[in-house]
Amino acid sequence: MVITGPDLTKAPPRSPRVRLGGYVILPRMLDKGRATIAGKNGAYQFSCPLDRRFFDFTGISPNSLMNQLATGKSDELVLTWIRKSAPKQRTQSEIEFWSETESRYAPADVESRKFFNSLQEQVAPTRNDIMTWFDLLDVDDYVTFGAKA
Repeated sequence: MVITGPDLTKAPPRSPRVRLGGYVILPRMLDKGRATIAGKNGAYQFSCPLDRRFFDFTGISPNSLMNQLATGKSDELVLTWIRKSAPKQRTQSEIEFWSETESRYAPADVESRKFFNSLQEQVAPTRNDIMTWFDLLDVDDYVTFGAKA
């Protein structure tokens, strides 16, 4: 079976803000997973630290999710699988609360802040509105494919 997905050498994955079943991060992760299977992930890494926050919340393993993607399942079928198979079953309220919390996630310690600031300096040195990891990922995706921050 040929897995099709976005070519992340030509365009970024969906924003981490985009939701599927209430989950932030998930659509972006699905894009990266499918692109990895197809060999078109470019600089994007599946199961990066941000992705692992989703895995920790649901209890799903990266390998299990990749196995689902390798079958060619759509976003909706993957979501159905997550709802049925996640070791940590969550209510819709828990998912919404987690997603809101994740969307505001910012560096909390000195080392994380240094790393965050160094990345921001590379992609958007004159911007002072980049406060969260989602902000930084969105601007990085934008700049990576030729736009100006």
